[in-house]
Amino acid sequence: MSSTLLEVTRAGHEEVERLERLIVKDFQNEPASSKDRLFQSHRVRNMIDQITTTSIKLVEIYEDKDNARKDDIAALGGQTATGTNVFSAFYDRLKEIREYHRRHPAARVVDANEEHEELLKEEPRIEFTGEEAMGRYLDMHELYNEYINSKFAEPIEYSAYLDVFAQPHKISRKLKLTRQYREYLEKLLEHLIYFFERTEPLQDLERIFSKVCV
Repeated sequence: MSSTLLEVTRAGHEEVERLERLIVKDFQNEPASSKDRLFQSHRVRNMIDQITTTSIKLVEIYEDKDNARKDDIAALGGQTATGTNVFSAFYDRLKEIREYHRRHPAARVVDANEEHEELLKEEPRIEFTGEEAMGRYLDMHELYNEYINSKFAEPIEYSAYLDVFAQPHKISRKLKLTRQYREYLEKLLEHLIYFFERTEPLQDLERIFSKVCV
């Protein structure tokens, strides 16, 4: 690991605290529209993901499987392979910290107000089709075309498909065993999950699935 391991640890904790403050600050602002609420949810989701990633790295540091953290702490007290030299260790450490911040300018302290101003105005890019209207509607045209061109379904209008796509019990058991039907169901599930993730980024999808009885 890097000889600036303790500095990386300090920066990691600061980053987590910074993101936590930003999440609280964001939630203090009531969105003016459904679009703003969606942007807010995605901003918060992105910050939660960053907190998770940083926390995992911090856990790995504290586990100290390679004793790098232990050696770093020992070096702070001037303990080296050739003996103990507090002053030499201090200036070596100072040099390392300066070099670390020179190579990682983003780790420097920034103005909190300016940071809030910029990040809380961010409009995350969320990919929706024109028919989905920023998540207000579910676009099923691609699945509809696959459905009506399949061997397990009858040609129907799009409006009728919206009523029956969630009713697999209407498909005969024999047709359900076909590879085409299985692939269709996989695409349908993938499509619905993707839409849910874009419209409800703060929901715990794994927890929801855990409650589903098969």
